[in-house]
Amino acid sequence: MNKEFGDGLDQAVQKSFTRPVPKSAGAQMRYLVKQYKGTRAVAQMLRVSQRTVERYVKDQIKTPRPDLAARLEREVKARWQPQIRARAREKAATTGGIVIDVHARLGYAGAPMDTTDEDRVRHLTVALPPQHAARLFDAQQQGAGDDRLRELTAEALKEVYFQDGGRRAGSLQEVQINDVLNLEFEL
Repeated sequence: MNKEFGDGLDQAVQKSFTRPVPKSAGAQMRYLVKQYKGTRAVAQMLRVSQRTVERYVKDQIKTPRPDLAARLEREVKARWQPQIRARAREKAATTGGIVIDVHARLGYAGAPMDTTDEDRVRHLTVALPPQHAARLFDAQQQGAGDDRLRELTAEALKEVYFQDGGRRAGSLQEVQINDVLNLEFEL
């Protein structure tokens, strides 16, 4: 169950990988050493000693501590198949769009004369057009935080789902996504 928007976007892109990510700690460590061109940089990034990295590379240590295993897996997945990742993002941003499956408390506000509707838990699966996918990926690559990604997703839901591209709910001003129970993106 994923509640973070940035992680959800990353997981959607990772589904397009053509080769599996290395599973063993030794293979993951060797991949990072190759990417960083040395054990010192990997050791600093993972906050372990250089000797520890060398031991993983030689398979002298096989099972890392849980916190190190999580950091190691996260760093490998963040760097795995960059061209495939870029191609998947490009396709979603230009032709394919992105599908969001969100189970959260959604609220919205209408024109000042209207009353504000109470938030309620909704489960929506909505196909967002490419321009919304492009906005999300651009914001993520520029280092936008989870709050900004949440706002962009709410704006996209407002335009695509609630207003149906301008055909209804014209006085709708804002959609808010609160208390996310489950969130998944799919390319």
